Amino acid sequence: MSLISSNFFIFILVVFLFYFLSPKKWQWCVLLFASYVFYLFSGFAISLFLMFTTITTFYTGLILGNINQKQNTALLEGKTTLSKEQKKQLKLDSKKKKRLILAIALLLTFGILAFLKYFNFFIENIDSVFHMANINVQIPKINLLLPLGISFYTFQSAGYIIDIYRDKYKPDRNLAKFALFVSFFPQIVQGPIGRYDKLAIQLYSPHKFDYKQAKYGIQLIVWGLFKKVVIADRAAVLVNQVFGDFSQYVGLEIYIAVLLFCVQIYADFSGGIDIARGIAQTMGIKLSKNFERPYFARSISEFWQRWHITLGAWMRDYLFYPLCLSKPFVKLGELSRKIFGNIIGKILPVVIVTFIVFIVIGIWHGASWKYIAFGMYNGGLIALGLVFAPLLKNIERKFRIRTKSFGWRLFQTLRTFFLCSVARYFSRAASFKTSIAMMGTTVTVFNPEILVNGRLFELGLSKANFAVLGFSILILFFISILQEKGFNIRQKLSEQRIVIRWAIYFIFLFYILIFGNYGNGFDANSFIYMGF
Repeated sequence: MSLISSNFFIFILVVFLFYFLSPKKWQWCVLLFASYVFYLFSGFAISLFLMFTTITTFYTGLILGNINQKQNTALLEGKTTLSKEQKKQLKLDSKKKKRLILAIALLLTFGILAFLKYFNFFIENIDSVFHMANINVQIPKINLLLPLGISFYTFQSAGYIIDIYRDKYKPDRNLAKFALFVSFFPQIVQGPIGRYDKLAIQLYSPHKFDYKQAKYGIQLIVWGLFKKVVIADRAAVLVNQVFGDFSQYVGLEIYIAVLLFCVQIYADFSGGIDIARGIAQTMGIKLSKNFERPYFARSISEFWQRWHITLGAWMRDYLFYPLCLSKPFVKLGELSRKIFGNIIGKILPVVIVTFIVFIVIGIWHGASWKYIAFGMYNGGLIALGLVFAPLLKNIERKFRIRTKSFGWRLFQTLRTFFLCSVARYFSRAASFKTSIAMMGTTVTVFNPEILVNGRLFELGLSKANFAVLGFSILILFFISILQEKGFNIRQKLSEQRIVIRWAIYFIFLFYILIFGNYGNGFDANSFIYMGF
C-alpha cells in the first residue's frame, strides 16, 4: 500500500478517527494494529522477518539491560567495600558478556539484511571470478524477496541495542510496545531512522487532538505530495527514458537527465519523508527531520549533513566514532604522528574511517558495484577535503578571498551541486559500467544546440510539461530560500486572514490535482528509497 495511493489515505483517515476516539491508554494499541495491518499488505511471509528482528532485539535489550543493572547495583552496594581493581574487574567482566551478546544480536540482525539483499550479488561476483579463471562452475542464485523497509527498521533496531549496550537508557520491557517502535507505519517505508529515546515515548504516550498540530501535519502532507507527484514523477519521465536507453543520447542530453534526476531523487525522497512526518504530526508525534535543503550545501561534507540526516547521524554515532576511538585507529594516529607530524597524523585515521563509512553507505544503498562506487566517490571527496583544508585556507588568505561574500558562497554551492550531480551517474545508471560510459559520452560530445532545435522536447517531456516542471521547481526553490533564511512559512500563513489562508490552500491543492502526474507513463505509487 503506497503512501500516496487512495487506499492509503482512506486507511489513514480510519486510523486517525480510531486513534482519537479510543481511550487514551489504548492509543498505542491502535498504532500497533495499524502498523501491522499496513505491513501485512506487503505479504505475510516477509512480515515474519520484521517480527524476527523485533523479537531478537527486544530480548537482546532485556539481557543487556539486566547485565547493566547487576553491574550498577554491585558497584553501588560495593561503593565503599570494593577496591578500584575489583570495580575495574567487575566492569570488564560485564563488558565482555555484553560484547558477546551484542555481537550475536548484530550478526543475526544484519545477517538477515545481508543475506536477503546481498547474497545474489556475492554469488554473481564469485561466478565472475570463476569465469575469468576458466573454471566451469556456476553457483545457482536464490529467488529472494526483500522485505519492505528492511534497511530502515534494521538500522533502527540495531541502534536501540547498541544504546542499551552503552547503558544509555533502560530496555523496553513491553514486547508489544517495542513492536510499535520498530514497525511504526509512516516511517517504516523509507524512514526517517528513529532513535528509541526520542520516538518511543511519543508513540506510547496518550495524545489529545490538537487542531494546530493536525493542520501543520496536513500542510506537510500536501507539500510532500507536491514534491512527489508534480515534480519527482514528472522529472522521472525524462530520466527514465534517457537512462533506460542511454546509447541513443549524448552530451547535454544525458547531463540534463542527470540534473533532473538530482531534482527527482530529492523531491521524491524528501516528499515521502514530508508525508510520513505529516501523518505522524496529525497524531501529535514528531518524527526526526531528514533533510535540510541539501542542495544549498557549500561542501560535500555539509551536503551529507543535510541529506538523509538520520542515516548520517546513525553512521556517525554507531560506526564513525567507534572506529575512530578503537585501539587500531588510536595506534594508527599515534604512529602517523611520529612519521608524518601532528597535522597529517591527526587527519589520517579520520580520513580512512570516513572512507570506510561511505563505502558502507554505498553498500547500504544497494547490492551493486555502482553503489560501492557511489560511496567511494563521496568518501573520497570528503577525505580530500579534510586533507587539503589547510591548503585551501592558505589560498583564501593569499588571494584575499572574501569567504562570506555572496559570490564566493554561490560558487561553493554551485561547485558542490556539480560534484553531487556526478555522483548521480553511479546511483541512477543500470550498472557501474553504464555509468562510466554515460560520463564519457557526456564530456566527449558537446551539443548545446538541443536547447534551441527542439531536440530537448523529444526526451520524454513536452513543452507544456517542461513549463510545469520548471515553474514547480521555482516554487520549491523559492520556498527553500525562505526556509534557509529562517522564515517560518507555516507560522506566517497561519497569521493571515482566514479568506486569504484558505484561498492559498485551495489554489495549491488544485495545482497538485491538475498538474500531478497520473495516467500512462507515470508511476505515482513507487518511491525511489523504498528499494533501499
